[in-house]
Amino acid sequence: MGLEAEIEELEEEIANTPYNKSTEAHIGRLKAKLAEKKEKLEAQQAGSGGGGGYSVKQQGDATVALVGFPSVGKSTLVNALTNADSEVGAYEFTTLDVNPGMLKYRGADIQILDVPGLIEGAAGGRGGGREVLSVIRSTDLIVFVLSAFEIDQYDRLYDELYDNKIRLDTEPPHVRISKKIKGGIDVNTSGDLELDHDTVRQVLREQGYVNADVTIRGNPDVDELVDGVLDNRVYLPSLTVVNKVDLIEPSYVDTVKENLRARDIDPEEDAVFISAHEEKGLDALKERFWDELDLIRVYMDKPGRGVDYDEPLILRRGETVDDALDKLGGDMDERFRFARVTGPSAKHDDQQVGRDHGLEDEDVLRLIVRR
Repeated sequence: MGLEAEIEELEEEIANTPYNKSTEAHIGRLKAKLAEKKEKLEAQQAGSGGGGGYSVKQQGDATVALVGFPSVGKSTLVNALTNADSEVGAYEFTTLDVNPGMLKYRGADIQILDVPGLIEGAAGGRGGGREVLSVIRSTDLIVFVLSAFEIDQYDRLYDELYDNKIRLDTEPPHVRISKKIKGGIDVNTSGDLELDHDTVRQVLREQGYVNADVTIRGNPDVDELVDGVLDNRVYLPSLTVVNKVDLIEPSYVDTVKENLRARDIDPEEDAVFISAHEEKGLDALKERFWDELDLIRVYMDKPGRGVDYDEPLILRRGETVDDALDKLGGDMDERFRFARVTGPSAKHDDQQVGRDHGLEDEDVLRLIVRR
């Protein structure tokens, strides 16, 4: 039996097995085995060659990938947001290569990738999908672009990303494994774990562990446990954009919102409604990019020239003076003595701080360096 047939058989058995405490360990073992088979199939397909894939040089302060089925308006949107010149057409598969554009917003350079339209089976290689997905995995934010008339496409897009090891809007499970010489598999938990310890052992054994100490924090389910054991998933934030709102009747708006809620997408908090063709809603979308990417502006106080408010240093929320030094490059790191900060993160103007001081949006930073 080939790997694809084995995968199909395992998926069918999992689907047909009722989940309860008595079957939990069995399902855990099946899911771990399924993950292993998929890893082998992926390696096998990658080794057999194929297309040349996509080469995109990431530039700027952050990268956003627009994902969606063909003809939902991604090319029109990226052209409206950036200086890109992506071919636009009212037919499927217009975009045959990844097309980057640069959005300049609040002093930041945000690279927007218009990727080829995903189709069902992309994670399995259909339509060059695996190459497209490999580009998506390396971005900072995934934006689902949906037509207002086809909200159900979200389900298939989400599944394709999940099948390609992309986990959205969640934190990695805390699973730490240490191999040992003997003693079997010992399970240590924080006390919140609902999974039976035998389920954990079954999952680890399917991944080749015989003797190991495993420490689990929190309360992951079976799928999250498998993710934690394999430790090769990518965790990214996402945003949903509903396009073509200029074409819907006012009476249809409630239906669109109900379709979003059915997918746990709050239409007020988690979605942005736009018309890429008429360039409506784009200011709100840019604001959401900024927020989802956790970007902040730090204005540099340059000796003899004053504060540069035109070209701020762009960092991520939670980053420090040390991160600023790293981004500035050159010999700043070696010459650094201390810094002075004025702004939201400072207790007072010109507060003297060290490398570990956390910066906030619109801080003014002056570096004191050795000559």
